[in-house]
Amino acid sequence: MEDYIAGKHSVLEALRSGRSINKIWLADTIQKQQLQPLLSAAKEQGIVISHADKRKLDQLTPGVQNQGVVAQIAAYEYVELDDLIRLARRTAQREPLLLILDEIEDPHNLGSILRTADCAGVDGVIIPKRRSVGLNATVSKTSAGAVEYVPVARVTNIAQTIDRLKEEGIWIAGTDVSASMEVYEANFTVPLAIVIGNESKGVGRLIKEKCDFLVKLPMLGSINSLNASVAAALLMYEAVRQRRNRN
Repeated sequence: MEDYIAGKHSVLEALRSGRSINKIWLADTIQKQQLQPLLSAAKEQGIVISHADKRKLDQLTPGVQNQGVVAQIAAYEYVELDDLIRLARRTAQREPLLLILDEIEDPHNLGSILRTADCAGVDGVIIPKRRSVGLNATVSKTSAGAVEYVPVARVTNIAQTIDRLKEEGIWIAGTDVSASMEVYEANFTVPLAIVIGNESKGVGRLIKEKCDFLVKLPMLGSINSLNASVAAALLMYEAVRQRRNRN
C-alpha cells in the first residue's frame, strides 16, 4: 500500500529520517533554488525525481497545500504498544512521557500535536483505530515532518491500553474542564501519559474513570475551552517545565 506526503518541509524531513520514498514529483513551475537541500538528499539516496503539471500534484494530494512537491511513500507504519513502552523507557535521564488521543478527528489537530510532541520530547503518541484520524498526507504536512520522528501506536481499545500502561507504572492524567485540580498543581514529573479528548466531546466518561487524576487549564475569559492541539501543547510543556525544574 502506498501513500503520499506533500510540501517541501515534509518531504525533506522524510528524506532526512531515512523514510522509504519511491518517487518525488516536482511541479513544472517550481523554483529549483528553493529546493537544494531536498534535491541533494534525493540524489544521495538515488530517488527518482519527475516533473509534472501542478494540477496533477493537486490531484495526488487533494485538500493539501503541496507547494509543488509530492513524494510517494510506503504507507505509514504504526508501532506496537509494547514497543512504544520500550522506547519510552530508553531514556534513563527522565521518566516516560506519552500522549493518548481520545478520538481526535481533525488531521490538522493531530499534525499540530505531533509537531509539538516532537519539540517537547514526548516519547510517543497513542491513538484508537476507530473514530479517529490516522496518519495521512494532511497530518504529515501539518506536523512539518514531525510524523517521521514521533512513534505512533494505533490500538483497538484505549481503556485496555490505559490498564496496560498502569501495569508498567505509568500514571494517567486526564483533561476535563470540570476537574478540581489545575494543571499547575499536578505532578507531571512521574512516568506519565496525558489524555487529550475529542474536539467537541472531550475525554469519554469511561476513559476519565480510568485516569489516575484529572486536570484542567484555567479559563479566565468568556470561552471555556481550547482547541485540542493548543491544550495538548500547554500540557506537554507544563511537563517539560516541571521536569526541568526538578533537575
